[in-house]
Amino acid sequence: MNTVSFDFEHIADVADFYRQFCHKFAIDMAFGNNLDAFWDALTGMIALPARVTLRHLTAHADPQQFDGVIAVLREAEEASGGKFSLRIR
Repeated sequence: MNTVSFDFEHIADVADFYRQFCHKFAIDMAFGNNLDAFWDALTGMIALPARVTLRHLTAHADPQQFDGVIAVLREAEEASGGKFSLRIR
């Protein structure tokens, strides 16, 4: 299983999250940096099975800016048939 962790103590904003996501999953930087591109990456570009862990999200200065990202991650988890999982710690 491919396991990837994101530490929100080291993520400034959504654009920074997308950069780290692309780096950790080795996605071409032509990634669109929006929720549609993020969905496409989660459902067709990353190797499955995969587990994503989000650490320190609630400690971020502005965690609400990531609401759309979290919603897409949860939707991908539901759509994956158990091949993708999300943990928030």
